[in-house]
Amino acid sequence: MGLFQLVVNYCAFNQLPAKSSPQSSHFNFTSPGHKITLTRTARIATSRINFSANIENSSGIVNEKSVSVILLAGGKGKRMGASMPKQYLPLLGQPIALYSFFTFSQMVEVREIVVVCDPSYKDIFEDNKEKINVDLKFTLPGKERQDSVYSGLQAIDLNSELVCIHDSARPLVSTGDTEKVLKDGWNIGAAVLGVPVKATIKEANSKSFVVKTLDRKTLWEMQTPQVIKPGLLRKGFELVSREGLEVTDDVSIVEYLKHPVYITEGSYTNIKVTTPDDLLLAERILSMNSGESSN
Repeated sequence: MGLFQLVVNYCAFNQLPAKSSPQSSHFNFTSPGHKITLTRTARIATSRINFSANIENSSGIVNEKSVSVILLAGGKGKRMGASMPKQYLPLLGQPIALYSFFTFSQMVEVREIVVVCDPSYKDIFEDNKEKINVDLKFTLPGKERQDSVYSGLQAIDLNSELVCIHDSARPLVSTGDTEKVLKDGWNIGAAVLGVPVKATIKEANSKSFVVKTLDRKTLWEMQTPQVIKPGLLRKGFELVSREGLEVTDDVSIVEYLKHPVYITEGSYTNIKVTTPDDLLLAERILSMNSGESSN
């Protein structure tokens, strides 16, 4: 599959209706000079979409200047094989980390951005401080992801009502998806952007033999932002520390408290840039979006 076709698949999938029946469907993707008809089998369970609709009309409103963003920018990015961490590589002339940094800084709900990074990269954000209308803070990264999140949590404003945790290596997160997950986080206490799994997932044993095929109608791929109320997150960290637990994402901390975590359906274009191929895909998506905006 060519890179252009891969981008088309990403974008076309996002244009599917919210309620898709589990049968073959045809849909068109059109760009200047191209009209492509794709066929796919819809795999999104109607029950999942209905669950999202249950709180869609909730009256809960996220207040202006009530959100602290923790922007995780301290990763090493070894899989990229570059001379610097992946989040600082140029993407169409701008460091990857600055894309989401600017997206959050333009949202009225955001009070501050706490950047968790190595001090040697602070200037990338400080040089753009005059372009944003939110407070900017810095903290040091920890050994593990949860340590970096905790470091950021210690620095947030005590009056903040929500913590919005985001991987800076996801440059394409949209304002619309962020607003949705903020609202869900406010209503439920904890919410995370995610997308239904499209691939077939099999569980294997230690010898690489298939144990079983998992039902992908119940599987979601987690993204960021992950939004949690500060008090709930602090309580979760107390439990994690007391029990010596390790977590791979932020809402897992809340899961240990048996508190419900809501999955807000996001976009397949909200990719995490971890390999050179991801970087090429991100460039193509940005270029396509720029072309659509100029038409």
